Amino acid sequence: MIGKFGGFELIIVLVIVLLIFGVGRIGKIAGELGSGIRAFREGLKGSEEDQEEAVEEAKEDK
Repeated sequence: MIGKFGGFELIIVLVIVLLIFGVGRIGKIAGELGSGIRAFREGLKGSEEDQEEAVEEAKEDK
């Protein structure tokens, strides 16, 4: 069975990732991941605003 995933295991995983990708590439990956999350949040926010506008228009039409 798989046990708890603690701090020591996390450090081991991070060291392995660092060895595989290298320091420079990890920075690029983290930046791209951050911009992707930011774009996703902006998309959700825009979707919510569109829904609110549609509700307001429906109320005005009645």
